[in-house]
Amino acid sequence: MMKVMVFAAHPDDEIIGVGGTLAKHVRQGDSVSAVIMAEGKSSRKTDYEKPEESVMEHSHQETEQALSTLGIHDFVRLNLPDNRMDSMDLLDVVKEAEKQISRFQPDIVYTQYGGDINIDHSVVFRAVMTATRPLPGHTVKRVFAYETLSSTEWNYCQKDQFHANFFVNIEDELETKLKSMACYGSELRDFPHPRSLQAIEHNAHVWGAKSGFSAAEAFMLVRGTW
Repeated sequence: MMKVMVFAAHPDDEIIGVGGTLAKHVRQGDSVSAVIMAEGKSSRKTDYEKPEESVMEHSHQETEQALSTLGIHDFVRLNLPDNRMDSMDLLDVVKEAEKQISRFQPDIVYTQYGGDINIDHSVVFRAVMTATRPLPGHTVKRVFAYETLSSTEWNYCQKDQFHANFFVNIEDELETKLKSMACYGSELRDFPHPRSLQAIEHNAHVWGAKSGFSAAEAFMLVRGTW
């Protein structure tokens, strides 16, 4: 059995990018934990306001339902300021990631791709890469970066393009992934928005066609030891 931890900047990123793979880990008997760093709501207003308690309670319920659909019951919502994580000292974000890694002791870590257009994704990537640096006695053997539709593909800077080098067959998990994403009703958009159920399904088939499966999720293996 492996221990797997996924870091997501916002609620729903973990499903969009790695939901099928997490479901596969669960089905194979692995222990999985999710860490969602930011609250994901406050940036939708012109000026920063702490989200209302009822809004956060509903968002928390969505996360619980979405992860439960995948068979995951260990998760943490840190509720850092949405799309303002670059206003924090990076060290403070690193320490939050280190705390969770120390708690769970994962073998495999999945995190956002550092070249995403969303600033929180970039901050989470840097923090996780720092928190998983290969020091003696560290448990983390592999770190993968995943794409997030409506962020990864919208960064047109050539040097920051997502170049997948690792693919996971999610033919048997795609339906579960879509059911899980459907739990995030406050985050979903209508097609052809990339954060729609149709776009997520189409994307899985495109990656599948590129890797020899009918459906797949794509990753960059950022660091691995054996």
